[in-house]
Order: sequence, then structure tokens, then C-alpha cells
Amino acid sequence: MMKKLKDTTVGEVAKELSRLRSEEGATTSSRVLTLVILAEKGHSKTAVEAALKASYEHPSRIIVHIDYGQDADDRLDARIYVGGDAGASELIILRGYGSAAVATESLISGLLLPDSPIVAWWPHSVPENPAEHSIGKIAQRRITDSARAYAPLGVLEKLAASYKDGDTDLAWIRLTLWRIQIAAVFDQIEPSPVKRVVVSGSSMSPSVVLLGAWLGDRLGAEVHLRTTDVQRGLYKVELEREDGSIIIHRPGRNIATISSPGVPDQQISLPARSLADCLAEELRRLDPDEVYGEVLKSVVASGNIVVDVNVDDVHDEGADYTEVYDA
Repeated sequence: MMKKLKDTTVGEVAKELSRLRSEEGATTSSRVLTLVILAEKGHSKTAVEAALKASYEHPSRIIVHIDYGQDADDRLDARIYVGGDAGASELIILRGYGSAAVATESLISGLLLPDSPIVAWWPHSVPENPAEHSIGKIAQRRITDSARAYAPLGVLEKLAASYKDGDTDLAWIRLTLWRIQIAAVFDQIEPSPVKRVVVSGSSMSPSVVLLGAWLGDRLGAEVHLRTTDVQRGLYKVELEREDGSIIIHRPGRNIATISSPGVPDQQISLPARSLADCLAEELRRLDPDEVYGEVLKSVVASGNIVVDVNVDDVHDEGADYTEVYDA
């Protein structure tokens, strides 16, 4: 069920939502949180689709605020979706013009679920300080995506400077499967110090930097980032030890090969994660991600990271990669 409201107010939107829920027979709410998506004009569709998919695991009230420009006359348009296309959620899309183009607590407070966690997500741009943003101040979790920024590596430094408990970034969550596989490798081999770590990927991928910082911090090893202009994210990790190198190489989007000294190569499943998968993982835990905070700060503080820019490398299936933020 969908309802359009033109030149409306948040109060009218809240009343219409209540009426639609009554028509659907929803006398009580089974939503577990409010997800506020702070989107940009022309770029909201992908974020909304990902949120709706994630809502099957985390039933939510999804509020999407789209900035339609502060130069326009003041106006607020809305669309409300309940049931059907809204999946397991209630979806409210707000199109703000003029003063309503700026997402603030006062603008959306009347639509928030009572006594439920609030998650703020910036899918396209990163605010100067997520925790000090009007919406970020009331959110238990603040999700950014540094890979979508024009200068993603510079954004990591900005995020490190402003980090507060509750901040997180999708470039970090995209690394979950890589981190699991790397940890599993160390469980299966004889202990030996790692002398050097080499992480290969796109020069535009913050995930490459974050993985290098995590490995360097955990292993106490020098880290080299072998970055190229290829339109893909992370595709290879090399761990150099006295007895030889351990290499995890994913030439495509799904299957990686683990090469270790003295044992046959092993193929593993290591798929590039979808936006919906990453968002669903973020919504599973709303407590501070302390490891992310430590890694983010080590990106700035570490003197052990060396960036080898535009290093020639041979990699297959490059045509399969069209997005530099894949990890």
C-alpha cells in the first residue's frame, strides 16, 4: 500500500502512516529499530533497495530523507509504503526542498519509533563529523561509506579524527569475509613471524587501506599497499614469512585461491558482498565496533604502511569488476 503526500508536514505524514497501518491491521509494531537514510537526489534507489532487503532480517521503520536543494521554495513531499513493496518494513520517503532539504532531528522526530534504537546511514557522502550531525547525535549507530566519497582515502583520515563510539563504515564491513579467511589460515599453519604484508587492490578502495592497517596492527609487520587504477576493490593479500609467502588471491568476484608453502593450493568461497548483506550485518549489532575504531586510528598513526602507487600487476576477469568499492 502506497500513499503520496504533496506539500505536507511531518505531522500529516505521521497521521497518514497511522491510518495506513490501521488499514493493514497492524495495531502493534513489530519493528525493532528506525533506520534513517540521508540520501542525495538521484542516488537513493540503490540504498532503499538494500535497506528493504536487510529489513527481512531486521524489521524496521525506514525513513529516507532526500535533499532536493536549499535554493528551492520550502516544501516537503512524502511517500509512505506499508506492506507489499515495503517488505518487512514501513518505508517513508521524504523529499525536502528549501529549509526541508536539510535533514534535522526536528524534521524527522515525529516519525521515529518510540523506545527503539536509531541508526543513521549516509550512503553517498560522509559528513564532517557523523556524531555531531543533527541526526547522528540521536543515533546509536552511524554508518558511513567512505568508498562512495570523491577522495576515499582522505575521508578515512577525517573519520579517524572525528571517531566516536557508534561510528562505523561499510568499507570495513566489506572486509568481514577476508578477515575470517585470513584468521582461518593462521589456525592451520605453524607459528612464524610475518615479515611483510602486501595488500593489492584499487587506489580508490578504502577497504585496501583498512585491511592493511588491521593486518599491520595485529601482526606487527610492515605493510605495503599495491594500488592500481583497475576498477575493482581488493583482490590479493600476501603474507611474507621466513618459510615462504601465504597468498590469498581472488581474481574474480567469488572464488579465491590460498597458496601456502609445502601444501597444494586450496580454493575457497570468498564472494564480493552486496550492499544489503553489509547493511544487514551492521544492523545485527548496535554496540560500539571497537576493532574498527582502533584500525581507523592506526591508519593515521601507523608508520609501517607504504603505498606503492600504480604498480603493474596481472589479474584476471577485470571486466567482472565495475565498482571500485567492492571488497
